[in-house]
Amino acid sequence: MHKLSPLPIVVAAAIGACSQTPQSVTTRAPAAKAVTAAAGSGNPLLGLPHVPIPADNPQTPAKIALGDKLFHDKRFSIDGTVACSNCHDDGKAFTDNLPVSVGHHGLTGTRNAPTVINAAFYQSQFWDGREPNLESQSKQPFVNPVEGGLPNHETILHIVRNDPDYRTAFNAVFQVAGDNLNMEHVAKAIASFERSIVAGDSPFDLYYFKSERTALTESQQRGFNVFLSEGRCVSCHLIEQDQALFTDSRFHNIGVGINAVQQDVPRLASAFLAAKAQGGDVDQMVLTDKKSSELGRFAVTDHISEIGAFKTPTLRNIALTAPYMHDGSLKTLKEVVMHYNNGGVTPAGAIPNAHLSGGIRPLNLSDAQIDDLVAFLESLTSAQYAKLEPATVQPGDNHE
Repeated sequence: MHKLSPLPIVVAAAIGACSQTPQSVTTRAPAAKAVTAAAGSGNPLLGLPHVPIPADNPQTPAKIALGDKLFHDKRFSIDGTVACSNCHDDGKAFTDNLPVSVGHHGLTGTRNAPTVINAAFYQSQFWDGREPNLESQSKQPFVNPVEGGLPNHETILHIVRNDPDYRTAFNAVFQVAGDNLNMEHVAKAIASFERSIVAGDSPFDLYYFKSERTALTESQQRGFNVFLSEGRCVSCHLIEQDQALFTDSRFHNIGVGINAVQQDVPRLASAFLAAKAQGGDVDQMVLTDKKSSELGRFAVTDHISEIGAFKTPTLRNIALTAPYMHDGSLKTLKEVVMHYNNGGVTPAGAIPNAHLSGGIRPLNLSDAQIDDLVAFLESLTSAQYAKLEPATVQPGDNHE
C-alpha cells in the first residue's frame, strides 16, 4: 500500500490482460560489461504492472534465448551489417543515441529509435502506432528499404531453416522444421525476447512505491511536484497509485517536426492518401520521406485530427535515451522541457502548427523549476541501467 500522500492527479489507464504474475516474468540484464546492478529494491518490476503476455505466445526461457539470438543476427539484412541490436543496443539502454537510425549501407531514415525497454507495455508499436503488437512490429525493419533492406523475408527463412543451431532451437521451442518454420515463428521468438526487457526499480519507484523519502534528492522532489502540477506532465505520462508506465498510450501533436512543414501539410496529406490508395506501404513511405514522416498518426488512420500526432513514449530511463522526440531533434532533457514551456514550439516565439493538441500551451515555468523537473526525469533510471553513462548527442550528429 502506498504510504505517501495521494497524488493530486491520478489517471486510471486500462492495462491489457496478462497471463502471468510478475514473479514469473523472465528479465534479461543488459550486457554485463556495460551494466552492473545498482542499489535498489532488487525487483526490476517495482512500479510496473504485470507484463501482458499473448495467449498464443507464452514466455519460455528457451524462446526468449532464441529471440535474443535472432535480435542480434546481422545476417538478416541485405549487406550483413544490420541487426535489431544495431538500433536497440543493450549497452545504450536498447537505443542507439542517434537522432535517426542508420540502416544498411549507411542509409538513414526519418525516425528516432525508441528504447525496447518496457515496450511490452505499449498498446501499439512504432511512433505512429502502425503495428498492434511486438510480433507484427518485429517483421517490418528487415524489409524496410532504409533499415534491413531485404526484398522479402525469404533470406531470413533460408538462414533459420538451414543453420543447424537455429534448426535445433526452433524445433525445441515450436516443434517445427523445414518449410513449416515461417516468419510467424521468428516474430514470436523476437517478441518474447523483447517482452523480457522490462525495468522499473528506479529511485522514483523507491520513493513513491516503497516510501523511501531519501531515494530522491530535494531537487528531484521539487521536480516531481512540478511534474504533477505546473508542468502538467502527468496528463500524458501517467502515474497511478500502484504502477507508473509514464505513458497514456495515446497520440498527440506536440509541435515537433510538423511545425517546419505546416505550410505544406495540405499537399502532403493529399499526396499521402493518394499513394496509400494505390497500394503504397506506410512503413516504407514514412521512413523514406521526411516530410511525409511528419504526418504522424494520420499516416495510419487518415484522420485529419491526428496530423502530426505521435505516441506518448514512456519516460522510464529517459536520461539514457537521448536524443528525443520521433525525429531526434531535441538533444537534451532540458531542451524537451523548454519546448513544452514554450507552448509546443522551438525556438520560443515560433508559430504553433494548426493541429497542435489542445493541452499544449505555454507553462511559464521558472528556470529553477525547469532544472528541478529535469532532475526528476533523471530519477527514472532503473537500477539495472544505473551504471550506463547518460546519453549525449554531439552537435552535427543529426542524420537527415
